[in-house]
Amino acid sequence: MPRAIWNGTVIAETDKFELVEGNVYFPPETVRREYLKPSPTHTVCGWKGTASYYTVVVDGVEGKDAAWYYPDPKPAAANVKDHVAFWRGVKVER
Repeated sequence: MPRAIWNGTVIAETDKFELVEGNVYFPPETVRREYLKPSPTHTVCGWKGTASYYTVVVDGVEGKDAAWYYPDPKPAAANVKDHVAFWRGVKVER
């Protein structure tokens, strides 16, 4: 069961997920939102669309832009709409 860990705390865990380009995308209801802080950062993927980011915060330790999601993906990536993926030091175990 995939789970995402930051600063020793599980911030997402699920047995249902999407795997895209080697990244686990966690369904929105499986992510502990109290550890996410909206970020002004956005990037564009040619086939997925515009990604929005969160900074991950656990016990005052921040991972800037360490989570991303696609609120309005292109049709080819509709399966990851609002799902959250992690990087930049967030450990994702599968």
